[in-house]
Amino acid sequence: MKTNVLVVYYSQSGQLKEIVDQTTYDLVQNQDINLTTYKIEMEEEFPFPWDFYSFFNAFPDSFLQKEKKVKPIPTEILNQKYDLILLYYQVWFLSPSIPINSFLRDKQTQQLLENSKIITISGSRNMWFLAQEKIKTILKEGKAKLVGNIALVDRAPNLVSAMTIVNWMFSGVKKRMFNLLPLPGISKKTIQESRRFGKIILNSIQNNNYSNLQENLIQSGAVEVKPFLVSVDKKGNRMFKVWSKIIDSKQGKQREKYLKFFYYYLILAIWIISPIVNLLYIIFYPFNYFKYKKQVKYFQGIK
Repeated sequence: MKTNVLVVYYSQSGQLKEIVDQTTYDLVQNQDINLTTYKIEMEEEFPFPWDFYSFFNAFPDSFLQKEKKVKPIPTEILNQKYDLILLYYQVWFLSPSIPINSFLRDKQTQQLLENSKIITISGSRNMWFLAQEKIKTILKEGKAKLVGNIALVDRAPNLVSAMTIVNWMFSGVKKRMFNLLPLPGISKKTIQESRRFGKIILNSIQNNNYSNLQENLIQSGAVEVKPFLVSVDKKGNRMFKVWSKIIDSKQGKQREKYLKFFYYYLILAIWIISPIVNLLYIIFYPFNYFKYKKQVKYFQGIK
């Protein structure tokens, strides 16, 4: 009997689809696996490239995890029982993207999630830690079982990746800024090498044993945790909680004004506050060594 595997993803730029193609390559080639790919489609699609207002206007709904309407999931997918679901997602404003959040919270999705084994695969700039925690909460509410997690990131320095990603999002063109900085997003090399994770997943499918899957993924470099970025993610979530509620309560011109204020705050946070946090992290690292070690172990895991 064939193993039924469902791939779910949403991608604007095409980067996440590249990750899908690489990590499922060996599954597609295997005749004992029936792999179905489903791309989430929104009733109102988000633009790409983004314009300034649309990009920042997505912030409150994204962070507050508000749902938008998803186009109906095909009946043949809803009526099929899947042995494994590979859930690919992006991180928007330190939270799961609106499309993936909307999909997971859609009533149609509940029958897919219940009692299903899930592997999450994220593609983000560099901070996915708290977004993954939010995904875990939704999966737990849906009575799904998380059996694995893979986190692919842009490996460029924090400030460099911030510049290049924004340029890509607003221009729609993946290019080297100033002909000097690295290409934005997750590198081609990282994406190509992610094929090895598919081999590990395939092994678990063939053995029908997922108990050691996450440990095997960790050993192969599927989840890299930097305590400094965990710290920034947590601080960012605290501030975003305040900003999102303020902006969400505004309409019209007032909303536009506060979105601009938020934009200026982000510039301040990225270029001034973040380097200070990094410096403090370095200074106090010896005193927090065991705390950071515990953090790494936790975020590499799936509990």
